[in-house]
Amino acid sequence: MTRPLQAFLFFVLCVTVNLVSAQPPKPTGTADILLSFKKLKNTATVLYIAAHPDDENTRLLAYLANDRCVRTGYLSLTRGDGGQNLIGDEQGIELGMIRTQELLAARRIDGAEQFFSRAFDFGYSKSPEETLEIWGHQKILSDVVWVIRRFKPDVVITRFPTTGEGGHGHHTASAILAVEAVEAASDPTRFPEQLAYGVKPWKVERLFWNTFRFGSVNTQKEDQLKMDVGAYNPLLGQWYGEISAHSRSQHKSQGFGVPSQRGSILEYFSQLAGEKAKSDILEDINQGWDRYGLNQLDSSIDQLIRSFNPHAPYKSVPALLQIRKRISAAALDSISKSFKLAQVDKLLISLSETYVEATAAEQVNVVGDTALFTLLAISPISTQAKEIEVSIGDSVWQLKPMVNNEPIQKQVRILVPSQWLSQPYWLKEPMGTGAFTISLQTDIGLPQKPSLVSTWKVTWDDGTVSFIQKPVQYKYTDPVKGELYEPVVFAQPVAARMDPPVLLANNHNFQEKNVEVEISSLAHSPLKGITVTLNGKEDKLNFMSGAEGIPPGGKRTVSLMIDPSSVSLGGSAILPLLDKSGKVIQQLHKISYDHIPDIFYHSDCTVKLLNTDIRIVGKKIGYIPGAGDKMVAGLEQMGYQVEVLSEAQIRQGSLTGFDAIVTGVRAYNVNAWLGDVYPVLMQYVKNGGVLLVQYNTNNILGPLKGKIGPYPFEISRDRITDEQAEVEFINPKDSLLHYPNEITQHDFKDWVQERSIYQAGKTDNHYRTLFQMKDPKQEPNTGSLIAANFGKGRFIYTGLVFFREIPAGVPGAYRLLANLLANPNSKLK
Repeated sequence: MTRPLQAFLFFVLCVTVNLVSAQPPKPTGTADILLSFKKLKNTATVLYIAAHPDDENTRLLAYLANDRCVRTGYLSLTRGDGGQNLIGDEQGIELGMIRTQELLAARRIDGAEQFFSRAFDFGYSKSPEETLEIWGHQKILSDVVWVIRRFKPDVVITRFPTTGEGGHGHHTASAILAVEAVEAASDPTRFPEQLAYGVKPWKVERLFWNTFRFGSVNTQKEDQLKMDVGAYNPLLGQWYGEISAHSRSQHKSQGFGVPSQRGSILEYFSQLAGEKAKSDILEDINQGWDRYGLNQLDSSIDQLIRSFNPHAPYKSVPALLQIRKRISAAALDSISKSFKLAQVDKLLISLSETYVEATAAEQVNVVGDTALFTLLAISPISTQAKEIEVSIGDSVWQLKPMVNNEPIQKQVRILVPSQWLSQPYWLKEPMGTGAFTISLQTDIGLPQKPSLVSTWKVTWDDGTVSFIQKPVQYKYTDPVKGELYEPVVFAQPVAARMDPPVLLANNHNFQEKNVEVEISSLAHSPLKGITVTLNGKEDKLNFMSGAEGIPPGGKRTVSLMIDPSSVSLGGSAILPLLDKSGKVIQQLHKISYDHIPDIFYHSDCTVKLLNTDIRIVGKKIGYIPGAGDKMVAGLEQMGYQVEVLSEAQIRQGSLTGFDAIVTGVRAYNVNAWLGDVYPVLMQYVKNGGVLLVQYNTNNILGPLKGKIGPYPFEISRDRITDEQAEVEFINPKDSLLHYPNEITQHDFKDWVQERSIYQAGKTDNHYRTLFQMKDPKQEPNTGSLIAANFGKGRFIYTGLVFFREIPAGVPGAYRLLANLLANPNSKLK
């Protein structure tokens, strides 16, 4: 493959990665074609920069992309890995993958493109200095420079200021990096290693801060540049406030559903650099083709629009082919040329009323095995396409010319090479401190890379050649939802899963621990047996029952015993599941939600073993689910019998026999009925029960609609973000610190991502506090845990992040949790 063709297909791929969807392909109507013509004519580019998914201004993005027809992009420095999850129990990198797909879903609606840096969202940060130190200032700066040099924006816009009004340290850091990157991108001596990959220094014409009004913080001023972005788009049949709301509402894991707006919407801008603009951010910036010396191309596209026949789109193919030839022959830089040619080629397929796709017979395919694919091309008219060539990997097929309404369909079988193994590209290498490790420079910035791409080479009647890249997808029919498309996955022949992922060995109840090992055969041939090693013990798992074994796609589960004495008291170890060659067996994870495509990724199949000195009091725990966490498995490992409580059980007052009741994170935010059963829960506490409430929020995203505790208290937005912050015991004689476990400073060692969030604020005098802690350069705070005796029982509210520490296997968190749940009316176990 020639270097120009490689470059062209790479930039087609940059567009392709935004298009993977769980839904059937979006139809391209004549209104979409007309809008695409307008976008083809415009050569301007705008890049919006912020820190997280959901930070972007979807009103502005929708307006720029569809009204001004400017190429518009959003660079989110992180994937949102450190946020909270309102729709499930995924955290960390799994939440980052969900929020990546939510951003892509939003971009498919508002028409912008999506980019990321390598920065990892490590949770709330109170200062940009901390953020930049953890991320690696120069590393992430180089990423922003790379995206600017490749995307080539005329205008860069930041969501947040450099002066801190955005609050979150990530927000301020994103603005600082944007300002620095705009200057560095034009300097050939800054990050010169990037120039070997086809980019050149790029000068941004203007830099703006898109000022805002968030709650009580208003940074908008009447002397700032103002633009009305609330217009109506007749081609789309929507106001930009409607498109924006639909786009922003894709951030479902963050609970960001918003209402539509219709009519005028003013956006305010403070200019930070570049020639002063008076009324428009793109003022006096050349947006036509004459910036590239193609003075007649604007009029050619105007003529194309005027002559377009919505009842016969194919009649515009010859004129568009002439435009393609002129762009191809022009002396444009390779990046701009590749992007515009990709726009033209996509339009040619739409105009010729041609549909092409490559689909897999199975969603999960296996490396080293064969996979069956179906190639399909169809046009309702006699197309101007003379030849169609399709390639997947190294395989190439010629398809016969299309005739009216007759689909060209070809089934092909390919031996799947090992390099097709599916894994999000940013997870292929071990993560560094604060940032993902990505060795391939050209991957930096991409939102994702499809597992497999089909390239369609179309030769038109006049000899012009077009290239279309489409992800290979799995197509199936759901009896309720109808025809759906999902990503194709390539996995190892054998996958495993161990449950539970964390084993807690209780020093006071010492015994071998049981792990359930699920072995899956993903290959087309049966799995007859496998030898695995766990914690130094070899187990030959022979699944033969006669000549049966595990059938293709089947699973078998076996129990393995682990001797906790291999780990010293107070210690922990990560135990991998090994095959007979000593290689770690992989686990294939699947995350599935209706609003985004299925997500798959691989990880080493491991179990974390803790040998902890821990006692528990009481036995039976009732758990009220909230927004989603993994606390139930942790409680069971501690030795409790856990019953998930339904609304009906609580309304009936069927709480007798529970030593403690625990509410999941944000339970009062997502279960409005909890306010109705307040009297029942308070009576339970009064009768001698323990009620432990994990964090909730009390703001526009999570308003509280009922009481929580027996006495009034407020929930603040205060948090302690430094997971190693010193913890002072301000009430050292409190029984919660001594019974049944002696809690010491050592129990706060090795916590992950934060100490406490959404802490108690103003409290009634009946509450007592246990801990005082603070972040660097902040005032001490005592709201991480409050407790009050009520009748014969006890109520506790805590912002301590048990929902992170328990799944992560932090020993001290287990010990402290046992004390909080210890019912003084129960016996020591």
